[in-house]
Amino acid sequence: MESSPLGSRLYRSIVRPVAFLLDPEKAHYQTMGLFRLGLALPLVGAALKRSLAVTTTQEDAVEVAGLRFPHRIGLAAGFDKDGRWLAPLSNMGFAFVEVGTITPKPQPGNPKPRLFRVKADRGLINRMGFNNGGLDALVERLKHRPAGLIVGGNIGRNKVTPNERAGDDYLTCFQGLHPHVDYFAVNVSSPNTPGLRELQDRAPLTALLNRLQEYNRDQAMLRPVFLKIAPDLSDAQLDDIVALVGDTGIDGVIATNTTISREGLKTPAADIDAVGAGGLSGAPVRARSTEVIRYLRQRGDFAIIGVGGVEDGPTAREKIEAGADLVQVYSGMVYTGPGIVGECLAGLRG
Repeated sequence: MESSPLGSRLYRSIVRPVAFLLDPEKAHYQTMGLFRLGLALPLVGAALKRSLAVTTTQEDAVEVAGLRFPHRIGLAAGFDKDGRWLAPLSNMGFAFVEVGTITPKPQPGNPKPRLFRVKADRGLINRMGFNNGGLDALVERLKHRPAGLIVGGNIGRNKVTPNERAGDDYLTCFQGLHPHVDYFAVNVSSPNTPGLRELQDRAPLTALLNRLQEYNRDQAMLRPVFLKIAPDLSDAQLDDIVALVGDTGIDGVIATNTTISREGLKTPAADIDAVGAGGLSGAPVRARSTEVIRYLRQRGDFAIIGVGGVEDGPTAREKIEAGADLVQVYSGMVYTGPGIVGECLAGLRG
């Protein structure tokens, strides 16, 4: 049985309209806080779990990078940066959740407001700036993570760390999280940390990944490593990524992060200009993300996690048919709601 259509209808008819009256960042925390509270109440919790129940079959399961996933649908980094909601997210049916982006030291991120809805385009613009509570706090929460949920760790550098020392920050996070996560996502593609995308160039990126892999191979348990890339890379840069995966022995690529492009939006340009800088996610990045996935799959034999504009069955299937092994959602949680896992699974089952 997939997620109850009733649960999705209730979200879209009641919860979402109320949440959309609030500041997006505030709505995010309040909605998830209420959901966690509801799960803790016996009668309400039982009803919520029934409405979101997702059962899987052997045909849904897939092995990727040595990990066995009960199905292909996961939650992208950025939604639960600090691992606060792993139990509620597990109850929503996600096969895996990627926490972070986490940095060694806590940091507040960019000034508010920094998260904006682009409702006419079913998208979001964010310039969060890696706001998070730091490595140590996340490690403590991960010690109590839900059984059976695959957790990935998305790692980055602190804003005050210059690129020439970025490797130290990534390695610190890699070492600290290594016993507590199932895989890693190396984030060098966020547009909201000054200079970060410069690390996507082949030479610094090769050096960074080799450094992480050197530590990884010395551990009793090897963790799969994925590189999260931007959708704004040229074909030549994507060719470099394909070569880099082979050179460093990482397991694959997460395609893609948010875009700095504002092309083709229905929302008036004046409204977009008023929002200002930030990465655009959701439906506007769907086509480009799928294009990048298809390009990578045609040129490389490695694992690909597809993310960008996934909000229902057809958009999830599009990513898989383009060559993704797994699919992540983010903005789709805002527009579709917690029933998104069942809707995506139904689309994959055809």
